[in-house]
Amino acid sequence: MIQLSHSKVKILLATPPAGQEVTVKGWVRTKRGNKQVAFIALNDGSIVHSIQVVAIPENFSEELMKSITTGACLKVTGKLVESQGSGQPVEIQATEIELYGIADPNTYPLQKKGHSMEFLRDIAHLRPRTNTFGAVLRVRHAMAYAIHKYFNDLGFCYLHTPIITGSDAEGAGEMFRVTTLDIKNPPRTEEGKIDYNLDFFGRETNLTVSGQLEGELGAMALSDIYTFGPTFRAENSNTPRHLAEFWMIEPEMAFYEIKENMDLAEDFVKFLVRYALENCADDLNFFNQMYDNELVDRLKMVAETEFVRMSYTDAVEILVNSAQKWEFPVSWGSDLQAEHERYLVEKHFKKPVILTNYPKKIKAFYMFQNEDGLTVRGMDVLFPKIGEIIGGSQREHRLEKLTERMHEQNIEEKDMWWYLDTRRFGTAPHSGFGLGFERLILFITGMSNIRDVIPFPRTPRNAEF
Repeated sequence: MIQLSHSKVKILLATPPAGQEVTVKGWVRTKRGNKQVAFIALNDGSIVHSIQVVAIPENFSEELMKSITTGACLKVTGKLVESQGSGQPVEIQATEIELYGIADPNTYPLQKKGHSMEFLRDIAHLRPRTNTFGAVLRVRHAMAYAIHKYFNDLGFCYLHTPIITGSDAEGAGEMFRVTTLDIKNPPRTEEGKIDYNLDFFGRETNLTVSGQLEGELGAMALSDIYTFGPTFRAENSNTPRHLAEFWMIEPEMAFYEIKENMDLAEDFVKFLVRYALENCADDLNFFNQMYDNELVDRLKMVAETEFVRMSYTDAVEILVNSAQKWEFPVSWGSDLQAEHERYLVEKHFKKPVILTNYPKKIKAFYMFQNEDGLTVRGMDVLFPKIGEIIGGSQREHRLEKLTERMHEQNIEEKDMWWYLDTRRFGTAPHSGFGLGFERLILFITGMSNIRDVIPFPRTPRNAEF
């Protein structure tokens, strides 16, 4: 194993102090004290807590001590001893301090005071140095690892689906175009349309909105696959729930029908929540204290509770009879909004809910059609504070039913010939779902805005950093 010349703060805070010499490197969070002693809080991002460095000013140059300000980067060598103050088990009595980088207190924007989330979004290049965003990014890492662990342990194959695609999985049309043509003077056909035959790929292409369709192709050979990668929506939406670039986890499973799909979705999210509780305790306790004092209890509830399962039709009946005043009126056939989903989860059942059998007209073409001719075997997993966190379905594996639905939605068969081939050659029942990674991180951390759970958010009129 690699041997570093310094120790992580996380390791030192858990090390029994015995006066041993240690070296730590990190960024100054605060410095306080007087002419006799200085207390420096040093953090390296390995844990939400800082380690206290005790420095006697007379042992160091006056210029060095003046340069140790919030944001400065230091290398500190000293003795690890039991802390004399409350709040930390150990501290370092500094014998050597090397200044790696200064941070002018007149211009460094992260001083010791509260900063608004809006302000921190404007300095996304520096916000990982705050306690909040350091914690967000550590949780994000832990959840990414847990996702791969879960599927790997179940024998799933990690499939890399394309970022650039010529298909629109959702049929929404809100996609980012990919082209090398001169946008000021593109080549045109005799009819005056842009001639994509002369483009790099010889056709019109876009950034993907989902890896699902290609994922289905993999499942029809490997049985159980999952994708985990970036997806894109050119949706001009400035809400706390939407991003133009976000990450999706999309498993696809051959031979799964809707019940098995629901079973997997419930087991998957419970595993992720339990993993966070067991492995991110310091960060979750920080979020619980600073942002949402019900967070840890809510996470435990989800991990320990059996999800409610019911049909869309029964859910609409509950909503209609609830005597609630809705911003968006609800009736059978309407798409449920976040207010409806959260009412079911937070007020009516007080636990997560999985809804199934949605009206065909509000769902995508690839969902399995029920015998009633009106509904499809779609499913949504609804969580407290979030609403829909997972969307999925049993996929339509019957060629005639699938092509009939494509015609209804004006989707050209010639554009989807490769997708239809999986129904022509050895078709099989199969299912899958999608989990928005940032929605998951919102739930795990208790943060309120999706722009604050991704390092560099991409939203309308914002592609900085």
